[in-house]
Amino acid sequence: MPDIAIRYKQNPLLSPKDLEPSTENMIIECLLNPGVFEFNGKTGLLVRVAERTVQKEGVMSVPIYNDSGKVEILDFNLNDPKLDASDARVISYDGTDYLTTISHLRLLFSDDGITFKEDKNYPSLFGEGDYESYGIEDCRVSQIEDTYYLTYTMVSPNGVGVGLRTTKDWKNFEKKGMIFSPHNKDCAIFEEKINGKYYALHRPSSPELGGNYIWISESPDSVHWGNHKCIAKTRKGKFDSKRLGAGAAPIKTEKGWLEIYHGATEANRYCLGAILLDLADPSIVVARSEAPIMEPIATYEKTGFFGNVVFTNGHIVDGDTIKMYYGASDEHVCLANFSINDILKSLGQ
Repeated sequence: MPDIAIRYKQNPLLSPKDLEPSTENMIIECLLNPGVFEFNGKTGLLVRVAERTVQKEGVMSVPIYNDSGKVEILDFNLNDPKLDASDARVISYDGTDYLTTISHLRLLFSDDGITFKEDKNYPSLFGEGDYESYGIEDCRVSQIEDTYYLTYTMVSPNGVGVGLRTTKDWKNFEKKGMIFSPHNKDCAIFEEKINGKYYALHRPSSPELGGNYIWISESPDSVHWGNHKCIAKTRKGKFDSKRLGAGAAPIKTEKGWLEIYHGATEANRYCLGAILLDLADPSIVVARSEAPIMEPIATYEKTGFFGNVVFTNGHIVDGDTIKMYYGASDEHVCLANFSINDILKSLGQ
């Protein structure tokens, strides 16, 4: 089946050159995977901005966030025998690993869904405390009534987990802490309760027994989660043979809950597929893509910071149209449209 995404002709919408670094000591390396929402008649993006420090001769500098969400820069002498800087992404010093880049979440707004600008009245979100000291990444935004639920990846030396913050006005945020412990990510909360309970998709990692699969769980309050069930696994020889994870909040249709997800191969080629879940019991999979509904075929998707990647965790639904904002090659933010009916047809529904 061919790729059924309709890409915006002027892609990419956003690239690293379009935003200013968070401080004078930082350089934006890439923009990734925005959470998407509607607020006050505008389309909002919560873009992951990955930055690295300005490097000095003879020194390896890496950034971390302190308890108040401010960047602190650690300097390591390149001649120090305790330093292992052989990996461009992660260095090790005296047994402790540090990321060479650090991510925060930047708010941008648009009147037309195409041209996005920052509004200084709305703050960026930074990592805070021991469990976010290496940054926060890849936020999904779900709206239930007047509250926005922000689920995002917390990164620290303790591991990778899922954090939750809530807001009603995008200026004041309530921190709920880590809701899924390491190693877990790709958490998307359904945008309505089912049988009185919150539901969420998430992706625990089990490299020794099991794998990187999509799970579903339920909660009485959106903070405490249980009754976890594995609903989708990797498939040998297909586009999701190595790992898969949820995109944005599932979309309610007459046929079921439609979830667009990412799948990757052993060669780290990221495509998008779809899963249809039962309306009354979303732990039941009704149908699943045999082939990608979107794959990296455009130049800006095939080449970049990390090529051959299309990855989404945000969209706006308008009737039959899904306006999907996505990360391309781990560097740019782009836009593509899908027809819900076309996706359902591809699933045999």
